[in-house]
Amino acid sequence: MTHHHLGPVAVITGAGSGIGRAVARLMLAEGYRVVLAGRREAPLLETGAGHAQALAVPCDVTRPDDVERLFATALERWGRVDVLFNNAGVFGPAASVDEISTADWDATVAVNLTGAMLCAAAAVRAMKAQSPQGGRIINNGSIAAHSPRPRTVAYTVTKHAITGLTKSIELDGRGFGITCGQIDIGNTATELMAEIGVDDGALQADGSRRPEPTFPVAEAARAVLLMGGMPASASVGSLLITAAGMPFVGRG
Repeated sequence: MTHHHLGPVAVITGAGSGIGRAVARLMLAEGYRVVLAGRREAPLLETGAGHAQALAVPCDVTRPDDVERLFATALERWGRVDVLFNNAGVFGPAASVDEISTADWDATVAVNLTGAMLCAAAAVRAMKAQSPQGGRIINNGSIAAHSPRPRTVAYTVTKHAITGLTKSIELDGRGFGITCGQIDIGNTATELMAEIGVDDGALQADGSRRPEPTFPVAEAARAVLLMGGMPASASVGSLLITAAGMPFVGRG
């Protein structure tokens, strides 16, 4: 049973907080059937509270068996996967290349890059096999995929790598109706921005600290919804959305 009369099916990783939670709630409000993935079940249940079309599936994206179970559960419940929002990620340690430990490097790469690859692979397999064939993958990059902050070597490298993953999926998916795009978000108001300290003073390239503007996470969610809702004949390959006035464009 494929349930074509119901809304499209979206799988969202990192759905228990921040951007993932905002996107999940907006998609649910717009009629999507949403599979909520994250390491802890309680935040996922909070995200989907009050929505019959929400399905919480605890999942560690660094574990291949967890990822396979995530997509098997989605297919068992709703018969297909139309959208994957590859959102799970960590900022990693504040460190330059000569300071970061191998363990911290590996941990950041495991979540931000290998986890995204594992989820994309499972989604592509599902999208190839389903009828009608095809679907859309949206990878959450970062403005760090364009320009890094100081002392963010692991995070920055993984987000640059996400761009390569995005382009490869888009190219390899063409014959199967699968499109892939990347959204790069700068300074949306989430717990991650609080960790960076943008309100009190984020570290700048010249070594100073400066408060930076943020923008509501609901606006980032609207951008993801736009990408996910494009017709099959169109693809948003890259979308950059930042807080107005943040030190990104130009020289500071």
